[in-house]
Amino acid sequence: MKRKLLYLFLLLTMAALLYWSQDVRAGVQEGISLCLQSAIPSLFPFFVVSSLLIDLGFADALGRRLEGLMQPLFHVGGAGAAALVLGVLGGYPVGAGTAASLYSQQVLSRDEAQRLLAFCNNCSPAFAVNILGLGVFGSGRIGLCLWLIHVLAALITGLFFRGKASERRSARLRRVKKPLPFSEAFVKAAGSGARSMAGVCAFIILFSVLLLPLRRMSGESGALLIGFTELFNGAALLSADRLGFLTAAGLLGWGGLSVHCQTLSVIPGLSSRYYWMGKSIQCVLSVLLAAAVSPLFF
Repeated sequence: MKRKLLYLFLLLTMAALLYWSQDVRAGVQEGISLCLQSAIPSLFPFFVVSSLLIDLGFADALGRRLEGLMQPLFHVGGAGAAALVLGVLGGYPVGAGTAASLYSQQVLSRDEAQRLLAFCNNCSPAFAVNILGLGVFGSGRIGLCLWLIHVLAALITGLFFRGKASERRSARLRRVKKPLPFSEAFVKAAGSGARSMAGVCAFIILFSVLLLPLRRMSGESGALLIGFTELFNGAALLSADRLGFLTAAGLLGWGGLSVHCQTLSVIPGLSSRYYWMGKSIQCVLSVLLAAAVSPLFF
């Protein structure tokens, strides 16, 4: 019965796409434009560089220095710090892709990588400061505050997914294979980045079409619903007041269904159970932290 309803829904969706073909075409064009003007320039270099860093031994080097921090706090091998750092600086879904790469190279266990997904996939400071801070609130200071709230909520979320103490590995970081030569790592990184970017762009274009019916909504409810689905479009509808500030913090913590689909496309072999739980917790924590500091701005 459920499958029949699914078939019916998909057939109705296809009919709607045909009926509103002009709007669909405009949505696809907008999605492609967003990929070319924003997503690819901001994400593709980070995909390539993050892959290069891992293949050249950065995760191993960083992990040996941060093992004493990552293990006690999150019960994750020190190499997980690479996913956390790149996820905080590079934006969605660089952190998740880095965690998946560490798992595929057997630097992290499957359990460690899956728990890391709960808090390593985060918004970039550029988006928080430029799009939200300056674009919505007219203040880079507010944007920086939103990003710091976002990062703090992610770190607190990580404590919820520490796992049991018995699951921790020895203090020595495993080194499975030697770093690749730069030429080999560079070629591999370019191909890996292109494949990851293709998956990300596919969902950006798809959600640009799926959001067409929601774009007729206005006000904070419209921003919340659209932002819940796709962060970039929802951010443009936020109001520059305290409610908008709280909504922005929550949407940053959640990330949006489009981001989640992009993330799932770069974590093959890993369960997303902790990821969904982590983003939900981070969303709630972000709103609570934003409520605590909002009197400073509003």
